Parts: sequence; structure tokens; C-alpha cells
Amino acid sequence: MRWVELPGEEPARVYVHGLGATSPAYFAEVAVHPLLAGHRSLLVDLLGYGHSDRPADFDYTLESHADALAGVLESAGVSGAEVIAHSMGGSVAVVLAVRHPHLVSRLVLIDANLDPIAPVPGAGGSSGIAAYSEEEFLAGGWEEVRDRVGPGWWSTMRLAGRVALHRSATHLVRGTVPTLRELLVDLKIPRTYLLPEADGPLPGADALTRAGVSVVPVPDCGHNIMLDNPQAFVRATAAALGAAE
Repeated sequence: MRWVELPGEEPARVYVHGLGATSPAYFAEVAVHPLLAGHRSLLVDLLGYGHSDRPADFDYTLESHADALAGVLESAGVSGAEVIAHSMGGSVAVVLAVRHPHLVSRLVLIDANLDPIAPVPGAGGSSGIAAYSEEEFLAGGWEEVRDRVGPGWWSTMRLAGRVALHRSATHLVRGTVPTLRELLVDLKIPRTYLLPEADGPLPGADALTRAGVSVVPVPDCGHNIMLDNPQAFVRATAAALGAAE
């Protein structure tokens, strides 16, 4: 696994991308913003994505992604990190915090998957990818996905291993047992969940809030909050990271 590292103070901040993405492309601009700069920052590409290797014998479950990420943080001398993670990366970050609690001191989840979803042929994102069998996806389904997602997302998705992309999507829609939502509720570290304001109230937000999770709507953005409205994203993230000071 590979990452871009920015020097600075501890605790380290670890940025983790979503499905078909790469952390440097999604987080480089916001990580150097004056409100977030100054901390040691690792912009990590998960196994199978971006500049990281794409092993075909890796299963790409959320648990395996989390364990591989833990190995990277251990090798980099990181502990008690503040993890800022988007979409699938947020799901991986929750599992990381559960399985390797010494590595994570707080979470900022960006429109992360919390519940299992059904595979739907022709849908966007993980649901549509998971609707193919692995054989179907490798034989040409990936081309249909390429045409559906458009040039913006494909600019990073094309860097992902096709096996990695399909297996990651398949395990993401299945989720975990207990569910990611249940795992998030049970964590005792500071947790913030950012979502696009236009999506309306987050399902189950009241229960998350009662469990100590800060649920923060961000205006004027879609799913890729840090790209669509970087200023609002930076303000919300800076507030989340400063909440326990």
C-alpha cells in the first residue's frame, strides 16, 4: 500500500478514499487548507486502488481492508490517528477503529455506508457493481459501469484493479455483522458524520446522536462533499477535529 505524507504535528490525520477513488485526488486540496494543515497527514490509497498494488488473491472485505490499513499505520509509526474517511473508506474506518482501537482517536465519516444495501442492476456506485458476478464484471460489465459513472469518477476508478473494485463493492453492500451502524454506535471515541444537506435527514440520525455521534449536514454538495464544497467541508471537519480539545 502507498500513501502521500505531509509533515506536521501529532496526532496524525489519516485520509481514506471511497470506492473507485484515490486519497490524493480527493483530499490533497483540503488537507493543506489553513484550517486543517499543520498536522502530520497520510493520504492513503487502499489496497487495489490508486498507487497501491492490486493483488488478485486479496478478498477485499471491509475487515481485510481495515487490517491492511492498520498494517500501514503501524509501519508508519502512527497511533491515535484522527481518521477522515469518505464513503466506503468511512466503512473501513469504522471497522479499523473496532479491530485496532489503539490506532484511532476520532472519526470523521463523510457520507459513509452504514447499512447493507441490495445490489441493483444498472444502479450507480457499489449497488450497480455488486449486481454483476465477478466473471460478468471482468468480462465486460466494467465497461458498462465506466459509461454510467462518467468521466469524473472514471478518472480515478480506471486506476483501480477490476477485481478489487468488484470485490470491494460486493462486500460493501453486504456490510458487516453487527452492522456498521451498530459498530459506530458502540464506539466511545469522538465521531462525526457529514452528509449532504440536500439528501435530507440521515436515517437513524436521532439514535446516532443519542450515542454521541455528531451528525452534520453540509450545504451545496453531493456525495463527494470535499470536492463539491471544499470550504464547507473544511469548516465542518475542522470543527469536528477540534470538538474534543
